[in-house]
Amino acid sequence: MARQTAPSPRPRRQGADGGRRSVDVRAWLGGLRLSGFMVIMMGLVVLAAFVLVPTVGLYVDQRQQIAALRQAVEVSQDEVDALEAQRERWKDPAYITTQARERLYYVKPGEVVYLVDNDLTAAQEPHEPGEVSDTVEQTRTDWMRQFVRTLTEAGLAQTVTAPTIGVPDPPATPPPTP
Repeated sequence: MARQTAPSPRPRRQGADGGRRSVDVRAWLGGLRLSGFMVIMMGLVVLAAFVLVPTVGLYVDQRQQIAALRQAVEVSQDEVDALEAQRERWKDPAYITTQARERLYYVKPGEVVYLVDNDLTAAQEPHEPGEVSDTVEQTRTDWMRQFVRTLTEAGLAQTVTAPTIGVPDPPATPPPTP
């Protein structure tokens, strides 16, 4: 039979801490009664925690690996679908003809092909270099400043892209007349 304790006959005092009373830990621990059954049950709970915690951690890790593998399978499946669609396109004779004309410049018999070698505008054409002198001259320049300027100009320069086939070039602006 469980033993019940009667409430303390001491009156409750409200002090400066706003009605909170201090608890005597030694008296509280002394009032706990542990039986053999409770000790065995607590031991089993601790043992179960030691056994289950690594297992639960392993379960969570495996679920994360499974999710990552499923995502990798989805990505691979998307790639396979794209490659199958490309294979289907290559089965079409019209697509093959178009690719041969664009990539390899193939033509049908009787067609005339015009390839423009000099397609630069007057502003894009390189200028004639000046005359080369026979004498060696020494110039006083700051090589570091020139180096930095060259690097920044190279980094900010816009690259010229080849025009796409079939798209007309924008109209060229005439060079300014002096």
